[in-house]
Parts: sequence; structure tokens; C-alpha cells
Amino acid sequence: MINAILVFNNHGKPRLVRFYQHLAEEAQQQIIRDTFHLVLKRDDHICNFLECGSLFGGSDYKLIYRHYATLYFVFCVDSSESELGILDLIQVFVETLDKCFENVCELDLIFHMDKVHHILQEMVIGGMVLETNMNEIVAQVEAQGKLEKAEGGLSAAPSRAVSAVKNINLPEIPRNINIGDINIKVPNLSQFM
Repeated sequence: MINAILVFNNHGKPRLVRFYQHLAEEAQQQIIRDTFHLVLKRDDHICNFLECGSLFGGSDYKLIYRHYATLYFVFCVDSSESELGILDLIQVFVETLDKCFENVCELDLIFHMDKVHHILQEMVIGGMVLETNMNEIVAQVEAQGKLEKAEGGLSAAPSRAVSAVKNINLPEIPRNINIGDINIKVPNLSQFM
């Protein structure tokens, strides 16, 4: 099972943090700091697997990571996960980000956090790998984007309503509206038209 997915830059700033087991905020911050220090001090030509039992309080936890440009992608897993399978999952995640953002960089992770989380959620749910087919993941993300655009049309409804009111063709603007016992005086609207 995947216990945590961490993405941080060369300076230790977390850009994506997802824990799949409940931990206190202080414990999460300590794990992020310790993980960064463990991974940073390793050379690029050293194995990408690292035992990290002390971080999660057990002896069978491992860190599996890849370093791309200015970002470290770190998956904290237990012994039931295949190291090579997780390395492949990291590769699929990075390639999917690259395909969705067209040459992904650290700023994409900062400014499009919702989309990054959506991509990750298409791949991993509850610490279990759900999908590894990049084309399927991209198709789901694009479908979500289309849905958001369609809903964006609904969020523009108030401005469309105002323009529709402005374009009402009334021969004369009513000054008093009487509905039963209710009498409404309409102010001069010419300044808004």
C-alpha cells in the first residue's frame, strides 16, 4: 500500500503532499522534512529505493523516488508494493503531468494544484493503484476539463441575466409596481442602461 506521495523541490518546499493514512499535522511535517533530508543527501547515481521504517513507525516501509529537474517525486510504500512497479508509476505520473501541462514545470504544480490532484486521484485512491494507463488518465482529465468549462457557462449566468435585463424591450419603464398590497417604487434605472 502507498502511505504517502510527496513532491518537493530542491529546496525542500512541498509542492504536492498526499498521505493515505491518518497522521497528526506535526507528524506529517516531520515526515516531509526527514524525507527531504534523506533523499537530498543521496547522489543521483545511487539506487532510488531507501528503507525508511523509522519515519512511519514500522520496519517494512520504503521510500521510492525519482528526481526530475527541480522536483523530487517520492512515494512512501510498505513491503507489499513492488519497487519497480512504483518507479514505473512515478514515471507514468510525470509523463501524464507532462502531457496535460505540455512540458510540466514546478509552477504548473503550484498554480494548477486542483488539476494535479485530479490526475493523482485518477491514478491512486486510498493508497491503492487504480490506473496506470496514461491515455486513460488523460482522457478522464480532459473529460473533467470539458465538464468544468460547461459549468463555467453556468457560473456566468448572473452576468448574462444582467445583460438580458438591459436588453428588455419595454415601451416605458415602470415607475410603480403594485402586487396586491405591496407597492414597489422603481428608481430611475437610466444610469445603468
